Amino acid sequence: MFKRIALLGAISVTAALALAPVSGAGGGNSANAIAGARCVQDGVGTLVSLGLIDEAAQGKLNYYPLGSQSGGAGLINIAFSSDPVYIPLKDVIALHRSNPELFDWCA
Repeated sequence: MFKRIALLGAISVTAALALAPVSGAGGGNSANAIAGARCVQDGVGTLVSLGLIDEAAQGKLNYYPLGSQSGGAGLINIAFSSDPVYIPLKDVIALHRSNPELFDWCA
């Protein structure tokens, strides 16, 4: 139980660092930064609800079954061409900010 709490805490810190406010001329949070933060939160929530957060945090989650290719669940709008597909969680978090259209929960 402690390990799971520590893992979720580490993910929260990683997400917080990835979501550091983007300062513009106005000095406040941009709408894109706020939308990116919500997208990451929803993505982490999806991994938790599917029971995949531990695998994702350890870099052991095969994202291929979640893709939009034939036979995939279509949760991620990428048609992966090879199986397995392992993506570091920090990169998945970055994709939520840079390309939210790839994830249905960010629409």
